[in-house]
Amino acid sequence: MTLLVLGVSHRSAPLRILDRLALTQDEADQLAADVTTTDAIAEAIVVSTCNRVEVYADVTRFHPAVAEIATQLSKATGADRATLLDHSYVHFDSAAVAHLFSVAAGLDSMVVGEAQILGQVRAALVRGQDHGTAGRALNRVVQRGLRVGKRVHAETGIDRSGQSVVSVALAAAADEVGDLAQCRVLVVGAGSMGALAVATLAAHGGSDVVVANRTRSAGEHIAASVTGGRAVDLAGLAGELGRADVAVFCTGAQDLVLGADALAEARVDRREPLVVLDLALPHDTDPAIAELPGVTRIDLAWLAAHPAAAASEADVAAARRLVADEVAAHLADVAGQQVEPTLVSLRAHAGGVIDDEMARLRLRLAAADDATMAEVERAMRRAFARLLHNPTVRMKQLAAEPGGDRYAAALSALFDLDPALPASMLDPATDLDAPDGAR
Repeated sequence: MTLLVLGVSHRSAPLRILDRLALTQDEADQLAADVTTTDAIAEAIVVSTCNRVEVYADVTRFHPAVAEIATQLSKATGADRATLLDHSYVHFDSAAVAHLFSVAAGLDSMVVGEAQILGQVRAALVRGQDHGTAGRALNRVVQRGLRVGKRVHAETGIDRSGQSVVSVALAAAADEVGDLAQCRVLVVGAGSMGALAVATLAAHGGSDVVVANRTRSAGEHIAASVTGGRAVDLAGLAGELGRADVAVFCTGAQDLVLGADALAEARVDRREPLVVLDLALPHDTDPAIAELPGVTRIDLAWLAAHPAAAASEADVAAARRLVADEVAAHLADVAGQQVEPTLVSLRAHAGGVIDDEMARLRLRLAAADDATMAEVERAMRRAFARLLHNPTVRMKQLAAEPGGDRYAAALSALFDLDPALPASMLDPATDLDAPDGAR
């Protein structure tokens, strides 16, 4: 496969642009389906989060694939194609693999080291498989990326502080209103980010927590994780805003959930300060609410401009080294697979030579018993195995180097091999790739 990624993230575009590119889950799935209608793209998945939208694709032609992805992303979001390309990045082949592994490891996140992205990448792959846009090629590289992400979190201290966009935002709110355990906190939205907000509050001893959601049962499920937590539907939002000290918005709605006039009306009789954390993309709240007396609004743009020290330089460096090693190992595996047909053909050729020689021996040594002939054949196969072992290992190593395909071509020319011949030509009971004593 040849991996391509085209994306826009908090690193390449301001939040006002990301706002316009936000996709619902259904829209992301449809985008993956749309880009795979072209011959240049065999498979695709879309990773869409609060601070990135990325299309990962297995492609056969670079330029047509980039053009198609840009066109379909523009169509899906309504964003101007030129503006989109001005703020996008494209990675191809080894660079795309490195980017995927870095994203899965949390190295490219707004809060470096956060682990939520692992689940988001995994969910994108599962949806792609369910909808038929992701097959063997993407499954292999994304699954490896997920394993890399897990290794980074297990073997480095990159997430020792347990930071996430949610935890950093709540810490910023605490700077404004004091100990959150003593505050009334309203969480609007019962998705993964809402659940993470409630879990974070519970871990810090919060008890006066209300979850407002369009589907009240989903809110009740999350609120139950907090002692004293409760849930309301969105019809009760105004009343809860009138009592809250902190309000966390993370609904995933495509339109504004809270306007300035509505908030002013909800808090007409309240003078205590309110911190609104808008962690949605597109944003849930009107930026104008920050102009209301006593209201502080913190959104993703604010968080991007105030990065938290989620990991030390040493931990980040260790994570980057691990990612680089995994990228090299993956590329070596892929290169080895590409020369495997030539190696299979070589082993089949060797097996054919042995078969021919054994047939001649049986005619010339008709008096020899079966046990003797069987021992002769085993000796011949062991000799061929020893001769082929080092060249086979070295071929796989050389395949990972620049121009490695030339070695496979040279081998084919020297032995007049045909890698297109079926592997079944080689006797499955014979392992000519194993060194003497390995069987």
